Amino acid sequence: MALSRTEREQFFAEPHIAALAVDAGEGGGRAPLTVPIWYQYAPGGDVWIMTGRDSRKAGLIAAAGRFSLMADRVEPTIRYVSVEGPVVSTVAGTREQLTEMSARYLPPDKVDAYVDFAWQNHGEQVVIHMRPTHWVSTDLGQV
Repeated sequence: MALSRTEREQFFAEPHIAALAVDAGEGGGRAPLTVPIWYQYAPGGDVWIMTGRDSRKAGLIAAAGRFSLMADRVEPTIRYVSVEGPVVSTVAGTREQLTEMSARYLPPDKVDAYVDFAWQNHGEQVVIHMRPTHWVSTDLGQV
């Protein structure tokens, strides 16, 4: 059963690890780049991700001008939400944004150490904002 707008946005706002897909731009029928990623979303707003400035992912997203994310779960029911849309901004990532994203996914006692490590070792980061324009969602109920 398809989810209502409220249900899909609420679900997508939960801290799921998403699968990011972006056109690999390499022709020949090759599949898109698809990788797991942390993301941030509040109902009604844009989605943002943080990635290395010089990463393949950032380059492909810049070239395509759009990407998609899909989040799912299997308990208590099988449910997924997929969003796709254009990039609306790409800006230098900040330590504060890294902390916000890390706090969404990590236990509170692990955030500071992770942020210190990532800030020192992962290189320059960018934050990419995407405006969700296409949604696909469903709840298959209990199987």
